[in-house]
Amino acid sequence: MQKIIPELLKAGDEIRVIAPARGLKIIGQDVRKIARERFETLGLKVSFATNTTDENWDMTGSTTIEKRVADIHEAFADKNVKAIFTIIGGANSNQLLPYLDYDLIRKSPKFFCGFSDITALLNGIYAKTGLVTFSGPHFSSIGMLKGTEYTLDNLKIMLMGNRNNHITPSKEWSDDLWFLDQENRTFIKNEGYWTIHSGAAEGTIIGGNLGTFNLLLGSPYRPTFEKDTILFIEDTEGSDILDFERNLQALLYQPDFGNVKGLVIGRFQKGSKVTREQLEFILNNKKELAHLPIIANVDFGHSTPLLTFPIGGKATLSDGQLSLEI
Repeated sequence: MQKIIPELLKAGDEIRVIAPARGLKIIGQDVRKIARERFETLGLKVSFATNTTDENWDMTGSTTIEKRVADIHEAFADKNVKAIFTIIGGANSNQLLPYLDYDLIRKSPKFFCGFSDITALLNGIYAKTGLVTFSGPHFSSIGMLKGTEYTLDNLKIMLMGNRNNHITPSKEWSDDLWFLDQENRTFIKNEGYWTIHSGAAEGTIIGGNLGTFNLLLGSPYRPTFEKDTILFIEDTEGSDILDFERNLQALLYQPDFGNVKGLVIGRFQKGSKVTREQLEFILNNKKELAHLPIIANVDFGHSTPLLTFPIGGKATLSDGQLSLEI
């Protein structure tokens, strides 16, 4: 596949906020204000897609497929827009994949960023166009008042920096309902990465949210595990160790899984009750993974802070250390 790398942003550039899953209504005014001001501090202008209004949502929290697709096309077609951020995740971004104009996206490549349910779009767009996309914070994530330094520092490397990032674990993390109370937060000391299997590997990054990625199996929107793939996966608090195990097993059945050379697993939320002991038991009992370097408890997933990593970019694993580049 011929990869397309979006340009770095610079001061004065415009970012467009879209809602391919749930919409703006769920995001408080304080979060919107903080997020806008943070981007403006970087010298970036913020605009919102036509259909990201507070009124324009149905019982699923989304607007119609046609309107969501139109907003994506509008963002890619607008020459003033240099980056696209999703407002938040949800449950139905995969509905949009058959209706996207991939020729438009290919001819007007831009930095495209989000996570969770947006995993479907990140990987689908990469599979169909070769455009490197970014699993990273939503626009709403940038509106977190406290505990955002790690998120912002790592985002800037990919958005406006040299895109060569030797990752170190965050000092602390949080899994609280920050959007309900921005002042009173609970932070937990980070114990660092869990090295499940040591070793070294490098290759192309594919993945994101495990449950969402698996929605692409058997479709033309699931990227091929090309030779030397590094698989990144994470899951939500609604997925316990048994859900995680069977979703992972579905990937192991893919005929090209043999091309996966390393596994990077994001932090599990407290609600999942997944322990390191459980995870090691599951992973160590899968013959397909016996030869792979594996690290877990990495700063991506549904806790904060959030790492930004490029789908289609390159990851290097070396004895529990992780580096990213494009």
